[in-house]
Amino acid sequence: MSAIRLDGKAAVVTGAGRGLGQAYAIALAGAGAAVVVNDIDASAEETVGQITSTGGKAVSEIAAIGPSESAERLVDRAVAEFGRIDIMVTNAGVLRDRVLWKMTDEDFDLVIETHMKGTFTCLRAAASRMREQGGGGRIILVGSPAGQFGNFGQVNYSAAKAGIMTMARTASLELARAEITVNTIVPTAWTQMTASIPLYEPLIAKVNAGEPLPRDVRRDHAIGMPEECAGLLVFLASDQASAITGQAIGIGGDKLTLYSHPAEAAVAFKDGGWDAAAIAQAWVSELSASEQPSGVSLPPLELSAEEA
Repeated sequence: MSAIRLDGKAAVVTGAGRGLGQAYAIALAGAGAAVVVNDIDASAEETVGQITSTGGKAVSEIAAIGPSESAERLVDRAVAEFGRIDIMVTNAGVLRDRVLWKMTDEDFDLVIETHMKGTFTCLRAAASRMREQGGGGRIILVGSPAGQFGNFGQVNYSAAKAGIMTMARTASLELARAEITVNTIVPTAWTQMTASIPLYEPLIAKVNAGEPLPRDVRRDHAIGMPEECAGLLVFLASDQASAITGQAIGIGGDKLTLYSHPAEAAVAFKDGGWDAAAIAQAWVSELSASEQPSGVSLPPLELSAEEA
């Protein structure tokens, strides 16, 4: 199969100074797109340097994601430098993990401001410009398994990422007539955060030495390197994905996932409606067997002597 190209397209990637965001920006540029690289510090300029050193087109725009002004600056910069915006990737994020009873208002507000509001303001700014200029567009929001299942210590982050999922579904409906697609990706990769999980502690030295991750980590845990998630961005940003919208798609290691939308797991009916006693009875007899588990779940990791 021939390589997918994005020649003539202009993209914005938020939070692209390091990690997954950097991988997305480099991959989009490698496919021919011109990229506005955003982050809150000079790491954005480092990513631009990596892109331009191999002949790609990129400029940096340093701004904290969340406020409307930041989102509009990014879109305006794309238009000023490259004439239009075709692709928006809302990757910027921050973590303030704490259990519920220790989480402060500041912990909650910062994560919501960056992830959820920042996604909204960038989505709105990009959609407005894409509708004005015509020709459609591709908006790719970044979710997380925590937003699908919940995750201990991440009430703020899980709430933001779950909201982003439904934001994409709704925006995909509203922007369909303008031929603008809106999808969510759910990436999982080896990052500083992943390496801090005690389960993976035996692998840190090997990964730092450049050794490959074990097969069960790549498949059962869906963990690979950040650049391995970037192909999904290139595909969703391309003409080949013009009919795909409102979807949540996971990628990591050797695993590619299409997530289901929320659906009714079980249904019961009672003529005349329900009182508490009838609900209690129906719960046991008809509904409880379909209860859904919460939380990100990883299978046990059994490393051989050579892998540990």
